[in-house]
Amino acid sequence: MIEEMNAPQQTEDEELCIREMTIDDFPIVFHIGEDLFTSDYSPSMYRTWDEYEITTLYNSDSELCLVAELGEKILGFALGTTVEKSNSSWKYGYLVWLGVRPGLQKGGVGAALFKEIKRRMREQGVRMIIIDTDADNTAGIHFFQKQGFGNIQQHVYMTLNLSRKNSKKRKKAEKTEKHK
Repeated sequence: MIEEMNAPQQTEDEELCIREMTIDDFPIVFHIGEDLFTSDYSPSMYRTWDEYEITTLYNSDSELCLVAELGEKILGFALGTTVEKSNSSWKYGYLVWLGVRPGLQKGGVGAALFKEIKRRMREQGVRMIIIDTDADNTAGIHFFQKQGFGNIQQHVYMTLNLSRKNSKKRKKAEKTEKHK
């Protein structure tokens, strides 16, 4: 049972339903993601959350695009895909996004979504599921450890802003302009 003042109240005849996402769910899933994946959550990862993330994953692996629904309200989503490498006999599952409405985490929605996407990936022949999250996302790391993930490895994420001129090139250009 989800415990939160604004959480939908579960009645005896209502159960959490995990189902495949439909096109009609796109706006709701997108807005939940907007609420979750902010610059406060992750300074770099939030920049990759956009409507194309949903449509691209849906168009390639719709059976791995799931929503959690209680009554008629979507509480969360999971978006995944599979990857086959040419020199490997293994098929990999990649859980790209998992999100539960703010204020409803720790109520079992994320675990139910993960359980279903894991089942579907297993049916598709996936031998290993991969996730990534920000190194500072302690709640997310704890959640995935509870789901059985291990072998935590940190990686470096770098960006290059192409809309700003490189400061060395800018200074050189300024010097060249002065000497003209």
